[in-house]
Amino acid sequence: MSLFNDVAGYWFEGAVRTLDAIGRGFGSQVSADPAPVTPYDVIYEGGKVSLRHYRAQNRIHATPIVLVYALIKRPFVMDLQPGKSVVESLLKQGFDVYLTDWIPPTREDAWRGFDAYVNQDLANAVRAVQIEENVEQVHLLGYCFGALLSVLYTALHPENVKNLVTLAVPFDMGVRELSIYHLMDQVDDSAVELITKIYGNCPAWMVNMGFTAMSPVHHALDKYVGLYRNAERDGYAEMFDLFERWMSSDVPLAGQIFREMTGDLFKRNLLAKGEMKIADRPVDLRNITCPLLNVVADLDDVVHPNSSLPLPEKVGSADRRNLTFPTGHIGAVVSAGAIKKLWPQVGGWLADRE
Repeated sequence: MSLFNDVAGYWFEGAVRTLDAIGRGFGSQVSADPAPVTPYDVIYEGGKVSLRHYRAQNRIHATPIVLVYALIKRPFVMDLQPGKSVVESLLKQGFDVYLTDWIPPTREDAWRGFDAYVNQDLANAVRAVQIEENVEQVHLLGYCFGALLSVLYTALHPENVKNLVTLAVPFDMGVRELSIYHLMDQVDDSAVELITKIYGNCPAWMVNMGFTAMSPVHHALDKYVGLYRNAERDGYAEMFDLFERWMSSDVPLAGQIFREMTGDLFKRNLLAKGEMKIADRPVDLRNITCPLLNVVADLDDVVHPNSSLPLPEKVGSADRRNLTFPTGHIGAVVSAGAIKKLWPQVGGWLADRE
């Protein structure tokens, strides 16, 4: 039996290395970000986070927004083009915005898990905003993986968050309505350990393959049909190129947080069950007592709506609700409809709670 396991292990390691060669062959290296659309200053950098400050020309609201982005791609999708920018929308509504620009981990960062990203990097970023603004609390707004980090941070540090907005949060991993979740069921702990043994982290090409697997029809065909049909529209080709650039901007996922994501969340669903711990400290969602707005994209093919919808019922907030909008995972931050209709609702909800 031991010999069989050894052979299986060697075969799997060879398969992983073959996939690595394929991934590198298709160009998994992260290119430089496009020139920023909205000017910003970097006010803090430490650990694996750089914090951008976008200043509103006509600031109305005293409490700033800390926009927590995901770990696995570059953040320029939040400020993609004039008129198609979440950052621009919030600034026009009178909020100053701070955005987490996560620094890609190296092999030496393989130890970094939720404790490092939530209790160190995000905590230090929020503290930097508190000092910069001379405020005790911030609005926390997280997108996708960033929404998950925001939930964990608010549960562990509730005194620092005035209002919490989560967008497309992967919360209940017991939902099995998307193919990627079934794929993750096949990745056992030994496979995760082998990947991190070889690379230290989850490589960028593997992150890209996972993201592509979530919506293969879009990646393989729909986007090019859309380009053909809309080629004559002003600015569409430029938007398409920027979007493609972002889709290829994957960065590695630190080894320990990759283990915790696949094991604790995807496979064992500990957060939704109320059993998750970070650095031996229980993550009690009932500690979240600030107002919560949970934004759900009805057509999301990356985080299924049914994975996000249960969150409000798990927190301790009296003021809590779901806001559903007819768009997809990425459309929620780049589509004209979302910028025109969804983000004014989000800004209005925050403004009402100043």
